[in-house]
Amino acid sequence: MPLRPGDLIQFKLDGRPIAMLTAWDALSAALVEAAGADVVLVGDSLAMVVLGHATTLPVTLEEMLQHCRAVGRGLGRPPARQPLLVCDLPFLSYQCGLDGAVAAAGAVLKHSPAAAVKLEGGEPETVAVVDRLVRSGIPVMAHLGLTPQSVHRLGYRRQATDPISQERLRRAALNLEAAGSFALVLEHVPADLAGSLRRELTIPVIGIGAGDDCDGQVRVTADLLGLTERQPPFCPPLLAGRSLAIEALGGWVTGLAASAAPTSPPISPPPSAPPTTPPAPAAPHC
Repeated sequence: MPLRPGDLIQFKLDGRPIAMLTAWDALSAALVEAAGADVVLVGDSLAMVVLGHATTLPVTLEEMLQHCRAVGRGLGRPPARQPLLVCDLPFLSYQCGLDGAVAAAGAVLKHSPAAAVKLEGGEPETVAVVDRLVRSGIPVMAHLGLTPQSVHRLGYRRQATDPISQERLRRAALNLEAAGSFALVLEHVPADLAGSLRRELTIPVIGIGAGDDCDGQVRVTADLLGLTERQPPFCPPLLAGRSLAIEALGGWVTGLAASAAPTSPPISPPPSAPPTTPPAPAAPHC
């Protein structure tokens, strides 16, 4: 049987760490699958990593679907052995009413290989969306802490650093679990808070910048490979991928120029024949 969202809860019970990596096309999907990732996330971070936007906000549902289908085509294992594929719901695809959220999330499951969606936030409106989606048969992964779709309100700073905000996040996590979320991503929060929630929640807590006391970890693959110009503080690169790629490609370009055949002198065109003077018209006869 293929990996299903509910299987991650069994991973937690078994004490097996969950490895989750992002992918955005067939090539990146093949790499993270071959690396052994349990979960492949088509994250809206592709708005920045792939599409060149300054934030995740501009990416559309149609673009997410296109990338999710490409990722699905890159997974090479038999379906029964493929990792769980999760797709982010982009900004304003689930915040404009319950029916719109069901339509957006349903489109992901209907028109892509994804088996679940991920959405950000723990406000009462978002919890209601999770409840409606789950009751409609759509598995939901929740996301608290640093939520990039709220960048203009929260920025990219560390979240839940005081007792009041930590209690607010804790209540949101419990509400999201009660609404039916099958897992919770905690981003850029104190490690002790993440560990406390891991022990309190039944669903797995998957951290990113939340310390090691989590049921699993998720990373943006381009960050791990050192392909992005600026690395988040909680994701040191595993290799200098960007500089290695530039060096390799630059060497190819330089070698191509050096191996080019010397340019032959231009061939002069043959001298043109002098212009002929047309004969004078005959004198008129009288």
